[in-house]
Amino acid sequence: MKTLVLGLGNPILSDDGVGIKVAHEVASQLDNPQVTVAETSAAGLSLLDCLTGYDKAIIIDAIQTGKGQAGQIYRIEPEDFALTKHLSSPHQINLVTALELGKMLNLAMPREITIFAVEAEDVTTFGEKCTPKVEQAIPEVVKMVLEHLVG
Repeated sequence: MKTLVLGLGNPILSDDGVGIKVAHEVASQLDNPQVTVAETSAAGLSLLDCLTGYDKAIIIDAIQTGKGQAGQIYRIEPEDFALTKHLSSPHQINLVTALELGKMLNLAMPREITIFAVEAEDVTTFGEKCTPKVEQAIPEVVKMVLEHLVG
C-alpha cells in the first residue's frame, strides 16, 4: 500500500511549522520504501497534486479550534471533517474542500486519510521555533504517526 506522510505548514511562522517539523522527525526514524514522507507549504488546490496517487495519507498540520489548549493533539478521521475546516494555515481553499473536489474530479485520492493536528498558539509570528507547548507535543505526534503506520 502506497502511503504518504505529509507535513503541512509554513516553517517560518512559529506554530504553523509543526507539521513540517513532525514530518522531518518521522522521516529520520522511518525506513519503508512504501512510505513517502513529504512536506509542503502548498495550499488549497495545490494539495491535490501532493495527495494524488497514494492509497493512504497521513497529514500533519497546526489547528486553531478556539477551544483547545496549545499543544493539544487531535486525530481527525474523514467523518470528523467538520472540525478540519479550522486548520490554521492560511490556505486559499481549506483542506476539506480540496479533498472533496479531488473525489468529485475522480482523481486517484487516498482511500484512507488521517489527520494529526496540533492546537497552535501562534501562527502569525515570524520564527522557526514553535511555542513551548507546541514544541513539547512534537515527539508525541511523531510517535502517533509511526504507530499509525504500523497498525
